[in-house]
Amino acid sequence: MSRAEQPSRRTVLAAAVAAAVAGGSAPAATAADTTDTAAAESAPAPTVDYRSWTTYADWRAGTARGARAVAGLRPGVAVGTPLGTVDYTDPHTKTTATWEYATWTSPVQTLAVPSTEVIASWSASTPAGTWLQVELRGTYSDGTDTPWYVMGRWASGDQDIKRTSVDDQTDGRSTVWTDTFAIDDASTGLRLASCRLRLTLYRRPGTKLTPTVWRLGAMGSDIPDRFTVPASVPGLAQELSVPRYSQEIHLGQYPEYDSGGEAWCSPTSSQMIVEYWGGRLTAEQLAWVDPSYADPQVCHAARHTYDHQYAGCGNWPFNAAYAATFKDLQGVVTRLRSLTDLETLIAAGIPAITSQSFLKEELTGAGYGTSGHLMTVIGFTAEGDVIANDPFSADDTAVRRVYRRREFENIWLRTKRYNASGKVASGTGGVCYLYFPARPTARQCKALTAVGVPV
Repeated sequence: MSRAEQPSRRTVLAAAVAAAVAGGSAPAATAADTTDTAAAESAPAPTVDYRSWTTYADWRAGTARGARAVAGLRPGVAVGTPLGTVDYTDPHTKTTATWEYATWTSPVQTLAVPSTEVIASWSASTPAGTWLQVELRGTYSDGTDTPWYVMGRWASGDQDIKRTSVDDQTDGRSTVWTDTFAIDDASTGLRLASCRLRLTLYRRPGTKLTPTVWRLGAMGSDIPDRFTVPASVPGLAQELSVPRYSQEIHLGQYPEYDSGGEAWCSPTSSQMIVEYWGGRLTAEQLAWVDPSYADPQVCHAARHTYDHQYAGCGNWPFNAAYAATFKDLQGVVTRLRSLTDLETLIAAGIPAITSQSFLKEELTGAGYGTSGHLMTVIGFTAEGDVIANDPFSADDTAVRRVYRRREFENIWLRTKRYNASGKVASGTGGVCYLYFPARPTARQCKALTAVGVPV
């Protein structure tokens, strides 16, 4: 149906660590002090830390080798004077080509949440003849370093390289699972304390072409193991007018892209929100699609999010990067805390794509179970239930669904569940794609900042 089951994507999280109590005398607490302390103790500890580089000052603060910061309405980083050339053999075509390259490395970022997982995401332009690679390196909580891990080799098209994640990356303490860095055994207490990202920008030798990266982000998280999550209180009744597309009408179409529409929940959801923001594909861009197929833009989205190593269209940052190829859009992969966060976004006009796994009986009205599925949250009813555009529907008219709030919140935010065989499996812990304007309104900025995505 969508993203395949990957138990290793989730790691076992450590139990709470007792805080050391400082010795010595201290002044007696006042009533106000006691109230403040109680409030602080009752507030949940942060579990997610999203950091990004988006401004000219951000790009200037990194270490550029052959790259240059680009000023203007949409600051970024691009190739300046290349460092030299390098040969790259595409593992999926076996073709070797020579590329000029430049690098940009972020400053080290201390994670406010020492993390068991990190997911990078980016918004960029890669004209034909260019591509980019994103890498992550971190420092563990014991002071040792990870290797440089490749988090993605990406181009918006597929004429130069085949867009790909990289398997078999591990140092015996952490591993990259497609698009996610994960601590191998979080029960040891080991965490990632800090990290930095490195961009390598590639172009055909002798040209002036360049990839340009406008946003680069890393989301670190330490979500506690849980089969159930606290219930939020309904606070919004609003619905956004988001286009409705079914993945199911594409069954059997272009099976080279993850078996066709049966597995296209992620790109179908992405296309809905892209078009909500006004993104449109031209007749020229869609000319490759069989003209007898309905909604050819969904076929286009599947092709342009396809990860040739993962052999699927569900690579999270590749979907966010696809959305950002449309004029004046940017994309982020993060985790949210509750449906209250989604209500905050919907109130500001921002729909969201959520990832969840569930048995048929766990989501009333779905009519199916899944080990991984993406759908688009577009609003809330007066009772607080979730209005979702669910692409796993018979046709476009059936896409709009209303799901019970408590059920939806739990299947989305939990990290542990029982699968159809009764075995313990993983959940995504609130993973969410957010696509929004490159220059959001003040209200949109406030909402994004409130859910942990400053812009």
